Amino acid sequence: MRKILFVTCVLGIGLVSTALAQSEEEMAQANNPLAGAYAFNLQNYYATSLYGVPDETTNTFWIRGAVPIGRTLTRASLPLATRPTGGLDSQSGLGDFNIFTAYLFIANPTTSIGVGPLVVAPTASDDALGQGKWQLGAAAVAFKATPTVQFGGLLTWQASIAGDSDRESTSILAAQPFATLQLGGGTYLRTTGVWTFDLKSGDYAVPIGWGIGQVIKAGNLVYNIFIEPQITILHEGTGQPKFQLLAGMNFQLPKSF
Repeated sequence: MRKILFVTCVLGIGLVSTALAQSEEEMAQANNPLAGAYAFNLQNYYATSLYGVPDETTNTFWIRGAVPIGRTLTRASLPLATRPTGGLDSQSGLGDFNIFTAYLFIANPTTSIGVGPLVVAPTASDDALGQGKWQLGAAAVAFKATPTVQFGGLLTWQASIAGDSDRESTSILAAQPFATLQLGGGTYLRTTGVWTFDLKSGDYAVPIGWGIGQVIKAGNLVYNIFIEPQITILHEGTGQPKFQLLAGMNFQLPKSF
């Protein structure tokens, strides 16, 4: 699956001769997590090396959808993950499902800010792939756009409230600062590393990435293909990724289609 996704993304970035996004606004909104559009995202994180776990890799393939209703935007995410188990084999399957709804108290083509509740359900098919806990929390997201630069951030926090009594309780903070630099013709540079902090164990990982993407328009559909290598510059704890490759395809369809 990850090889197919990577090849598709690399080929897609090269298809600049296809119908490109026709306006600066469309190019900016293609990277806006709060855009007033239906969105479907496929993203894959492949970690080729891990701290403290020699000769092991991890892979997480995210399936995400976003639905705007009035001044709210709801985003749901489901991971398909592969994790080492400490033996000769790795475990693959479903991870924990999460969903949040952000109320947009500022929402226009250049500036968006929203906050709202977050829920995590223990849907993992194996203990190695999830927390085993129902979790509640909050999400806050902001986006600012100029014709050349777009930037913002997503901040989430989740803590366990119920679930498997044999599993550790959770309190996890994640911050994703992101920025894109438009190069023209729908091509852009990007950085979107997700910084994770386990507030219970003290483990954390701070990856920094720099990648490239291409925004393309076909009829009402705007899609966004990208690839971004990431290196973890700060970490604590075993199993944090040293290097990972993010690749993905994001699709947006306006509410008025």
